[in-house]
Amino acid sequence: MKSSITKLEGILWSIALPGFPQLLVGLWFKGTLFVLLEIIINIQSNFNLGIMYSFLGETHKAADILDYQWLMFYPCLYMFAMWDAYKIADGQKGKYSFLPFVMSAYMVTVGLMYSPKVYLFGKFIGPIFLPILFVIPGVLLGLLIRAILIRVQ
Repeated sequence: MKSSITKLEGILWSIALPGFPQLLVGLWFKGTLFVLLEIIINIQSNFNLGIMYSFLGETHKAADILDYQWLMFYPCLYMFAMWDAYKIADGQKGKYSFLPFVMSAYMVTVGLMYSPKVYLFGKFIGPIFLPILFVIPGVLLGLLIRAILIRVQ
C-alpha cells in the first residue's frame, strides 16, 4: 500500500478501473465501493460487449446490445471516482478543481443520450465513441468555468 499517489497516477489508474487509486492509498471501503459499482453497472449495461463491438467497427450492434438505462449511471460514477482520485493525490486541493470532472460527466451523459442518432460523415459513431468525444468539450467547459470563477473572486 502506498501512502500517496500523484495526480497523474490517480487519473490513469482510475481510467483503468474506478476505485484502484483509492485502494492504492488504503481507502478500502471507498475503493471497494467504486470497483463494485463499476462492475455492477458494467455487467448490467453490457458495456464491455459494447466496447468490443465498437472497436471491431460494429457500432450498430453495440447500440443494440447496450442497456442505456444502466449505462447512464456510468459517466457520473466514472468521473466522480476519477475526481476523487485526483483530489486525494498528493493531498493538494485546487480551487474548483472538480469542475472539469463534473462538466465531463454531464457532457458524456449528453453524448450517450444522443449517440443513437448521431452520424459523422455518414458513419454511425455509436454509444461508445461519441460519449468519449464529449469528454473534450466537457473538460474545456469545466476549465473555462473554473477560470472565470477564479478570476471573479
